[in-house]
Amino acid sequence: MKLLHIDSSVLGALSVSRQVSAAIVERLSGATPGVEIIYRDLAATPLAHLSGAHLAAAQGAAADTALLPDLAAGQAVLEEFLAADIVVIGAPMYNFSIPTQLKSWIDRIAVAGKTFRYDASGVHQGLVGGKRVIIALSRGNFYGAGAPAAIYEHAESYLRGVFGFIGVTDIELIVAEGIGKGPEHREQSIAGALQAATQLRAVA
Repeated sequence: MKLLHIDSSVLGALSVSRQVSAAIVERLSGATPGVEIIYRDLAATPLAHLSGAHLAAAQGAAADTALLPDLAAGQAVLEEFLAADIVVIGAPMYNFSIPTQLKSWIDRIAVAGKTFRYDASGVHQGLVGGKRVIIALSRGNFYGAGAPAAIYEHAESYLRGVFGFIGVTDIELIVAEGIGKGPEHREQSIAGALQAATQLRAVA
């Protein structure tokens, strides 16, 4: 069994999403003998944002030599994702959405013909069903249903949408929220998220 662990926070050791994603991986690896873990830190080694040159290369155009390393990196992250049985993602909310580093990664795995397709009549089909995706989401305010700030929530909804689009139906979220509301809220939220990590089911 292969587990892909993705972190995207730029805060390093101060990151809540990194702390929770690590706890999730610890829980799953400890309870699943023989699991192979692949780790990718998107803040430490970011992928370039998509450009016209990237899209042209995807359509078969000759790529500039300077672009070749990034194209290879994009192919590598796609292969990592396709090979993984479980994907654990640390995803902080920045300015109401996900970090640009994580968006760049998603742009490399949401690939027509690889993770989704349209049939001759234009009906969409996700191609990566069977994976388990667990997201450690951190956010400074409260954005749940009914909260005054719920209208600004574009991280959880986006991640559920994009993974659902490519065929993932087994999506779990552990949310640490209100962490910007003061030390007490932060401590309680982190503790709750870490406790939730210990209660995750152990098998894919």
